Amino acid sequence: MSRYVALSLLCLAVSPAHAGEIYPMEADSISLGGFRGVIYYTNEHDGYRVVATVAEGEAGLPIRFEVILTEAEKVTITVPGKLGEMSQVLELSRRGEKLVVGKPQEPIMVAAPEDRGQ
Repeated sequence: MSRYVALSLLCLAVSPAHAGEIYPMEADSISLGGFRGVIYYTNEHDGYRVVATVAEGEAGLPIRFEVILTEAEKVTITVPGKLGEMSQVLELSRRGEKLVVGKPQEPIMVAAPEDRGQ
């Protein structure tokens, strides 16, 4: 079975994309603009090992992100928007015994270059 088919099957097996909490070895689907994927974590001795795998569309090459989060740490995954548009941002934060997946409080804007007197 190819990795693309495996990723597609895993995406179908998990709940729809939403902000919420997930628990160890419980996968959840994520969506960032045209990117789709899954996220899960395992509880290890040095913190939560968070793994997110995403691909652009159905034919895109999957990309995997891994990070170790200790208590109260957070990380963001960002897909830049077009010039002057908001980026798509997903925040992953550890709160107690859970991993919280959702949108950050402050959206990120892609700024236009400054006019240098022309």
